[in-house]
Amino acid sequence: MSKKGHHKNKKGKIIIIVAPSGAGKSTLLTRLKSAFPELRESVSYTTRGKRPGEQHGKHYFFIGHDDFQKMREEGEFLEWALVHGDYKGTSKKFVETHLDQGFPLIFDLDVQGADFFKNYFKEIAEVIFIAPPSLEELEKRLRNRQTETEDAIRTRLSNASKELARMHDYDHHILNDDIERAYDQLSSIIKKILGE
Repeated sequence: MSKKGHHKNKKGKIIIIVAPSGAGKSTLLTRLKSAFPELRESVSYTTRGKRPGEQHGKHYFFIGHDDFQKMREEGEFLEWALVHGDYKGTSKKFVETHLDQGFPLIFDLDVQGADFFKNYFKEIAEVIFIAPPSLEELEKRLRNRQTETEDAIRTRLSNASKELARMHDYDHHILNDDIERAYDQLSSIIKKILGE
C-alpha cells in the first residue's frame, strides 16, 4: 500500500510559495508539479461560479454563500477571505487529513497567508519566497502581459515592493533572474523538505 511520498507514520509537510505577481511563479509551479507528483495542491472552498473547464473538488469546492457562512461559523476554515465579492477559504479538515496521511501540501499564498500558516503550523510549514530580479523588471513583465490597466499595474507594483521588503523573513528565497537557475534552486529546496 506504500505510495511515493505516502508514509503512514510520517506527518506531511506544508510548502508555501510566496511571490509578487509577475515573478514567474506559475511557470515554476507548473514544472514543479510535474516533477514532484506527490505534491498535493490544497483545494479551497469558494462561493464564486464555476468557470469553463473547472471541476468541483479539483480546482475548488464550489459552494453557496449560506453553506460557506455555516462552515465559517462552525470554525471549519483555517483562513478565509472575501475576494472580489466572493468568499474563499481553506478547510482545516482537508489540510489535516492530507497531513495525517503523510502527504506534502503545496500552497500558493500571499504574505499574510504565509504568515498565518507559519504561525499555525510552525515547523511543518516551510515558506519559499520567489523574487523578481528587480521592480523594474517586474514592471516590464507586467506591461508585456498587456492585460492590466495602468492603475492595476501601479497597485501590483506597490504591493510587490511591500512584499519584497519581507523576502528575508522566510525559510528560503529564490531570485528569479534566470528561470532555469530558479527552477534548479526550487527543486533542490523541495527535495530537501521532502527528505529525498
